[in-house]
Amino acid sequence: MHWDRLFEDLEGQLSSEWEAERAVLDAESERLRIARLDLRSRLRALCTAEATATIDLTDGRRLPVSMHRLGADWIAVSSRSATGAQVAASALFIPLHAIAGLTTDHGMILASLEEPADTGRALRERMTLGFVLRDLARRRIPVRLSTHSGEDIYGTIDRAAADHLDLAMHDPGEARLAAAVRGHRIVPFASLVEVRTPGSQLP
Repeated sequence: MHWDRLFEDLEGQLSSEWEAERAVLDAESERLRIARLDLRSRLRALCTAEATATIDLTDGRRLPVSMHRLGADWIAVSSRSATGAQVAASALFIPLHAIAGLTTDHGMILASLEEPADTGRALRERMTLGFVLRDLARRRIPVRLSTHSGEDIYGTIDRAAADHLDLAMHDPGEARLAAAVRGHRIVPFASLVEVRTPGSQLP
């Protein structure tokens, strides 16, 4: 009986040491995984969950949104009121360079640390902002452009090049007719904080 108890004690100690060592290795592995995690991975998880969040923009505005799509260098969201209710339908495309921060509940923060399952997003995530803007130009969809200077510009995109777009400026709600156009403007993508379209024009 003495020997049985002795070896039971030794086995218990060995098992505890193995468990402790495994826990240390698991914790270190998790730290290394998180150290390699980039912002796009976090945003991908939040979009997959269609999380509600408040995005801080580089022009100083705070925008309550529901998150929907992630592209190569942009995120597509829909506006929400400050109380969380959905507001009038519109799709917003926010360049990733215009995001100064993001606030959401703690559960979603933790969930965004996990890589979501691939649901056919690879093609969409290769779409650049220029690709999306060229599609809006092709379909003649009116837009409101918000810039880093705090300016809002209304009009229709005539064309989108590699790093800028040409905008025919007209009043909100008007079609791009020659009589309605008040001028033309070249807008660099780097100056954009938000591109807003009427309706749910999400890719």
